[in-house]
Amino acid sequence: MLMIPLRRCGSHALRLRLNLNPQFHSPYPVHIADFMPVVPLYGDLADDNAYFRMVVDVVGLQAASIVKWPGASFDPIDIFERVRYEEPRSVHRIVWELLLRSAEQHQAHVVMDKSLDNVHYAHELMQMLPHMLLLNVVRDPRAQVASMNRAIIHDFDTLINTQTWVAAHHAAQSLIERYPERVLTIRYEDFLLDQETTLKRICNFFGIQFLDNMLEISESQEARQLSQISALWSSNCFPPIAANIDKFKVQLNIHEIEIIETLAKEFMLRYGYELMTNANFAFDTHTLVTATERSNDAKGLAWRELEQRNFQDYILRQYRADYLASVRGRLERRIIASAPSLQ
Repeated sequence: MLMIPLRRCGSHALRLRLNLNPQFHSPYPVHIADFMPVVPLYGDLADDNAYFRMVVDVVGLQAASIVKWPGASFDPIDIFERVRYEEPRSVHRIVWELLLRSAEQHQAHVVMDKSLDNVHYAHELMQMLPHMLLLNVVRDPRAQVASMNRAIIHDFDTLINTQTWVAAHHAAQSLIERYPERVLTIRYEDFLLDQETTLKRICNFFGIQFLDNMLEISESQEARQLSQISALWSSNCFPPIAANIDKFKVQLNIHEIEIIETLAKEFMLRYGYELMTNANFAFDTHTLVTATERSNDAKGLAWRELEQRNFQDYILRQYRADYLASVRGRLERRIIASAPSLQ
């Protein structure tokens, strides 16, 4: 199973409750999308040397996660021997081997990857894993962008984050049209208003039993641990607050709301979100450049504030970023070293 299409949609709230069912397993996501820019640097994956190198690095990325998988320890040689004879060779196949091994360790028969950004690679996953199902979690873009604007994992500008939102939902729509029977779409707002009904729909789609204790998030040790690691997850150990549905109205100004409604209008109407403006915002290249500069400045400030406010969260995120940078540097040096001399 794969959850799509974009983070800050309430995905952890759903994952943590589903994880209270022993039949189900969804560890903290690897977020392999962050690794995808270096994939071409490995060269031809038909080469065992290149593919094993990738296995080692993906195992290392999982180990560098800011949230550890309980009881998980992977031997790259063991993982390589399991995936080396399967075609096509893919970074996604490696990640799913880790997920399947982890589910096996927890005696769960349904596993879900909450790497929502994989919506942009899901067509490959649907071919590679023919039984793959998709949980498409929709959230009012005004509320989701307001949340994204305050998250270190996203940008710090409404225009840029709305473009990201729209791109993710276009990718999701492509999947819905091609695999309609393999996609379940839910609205996060419906979950807030009626947790039980929404969770029962998801359980039925995944083929697992709904359990009453899935409504008791206070029973989740993982939720309590997450809430202590990062401000992004501070509310995950509490019941959802339906009144927060309209919280965006005080987080965004009317200009920002119009930007969102203009760009996301198609999907807002599709999923039943009423517009508040005329949705006729117009922007040009200069507007986007200015937004990017403003976002970059704000992101730099946010990282500095995070270091002061929560050094553990900062160091864990920085360690993962440093790991990804070290992988890229090592691969680039290898390419340079193997290049033919011009002399």
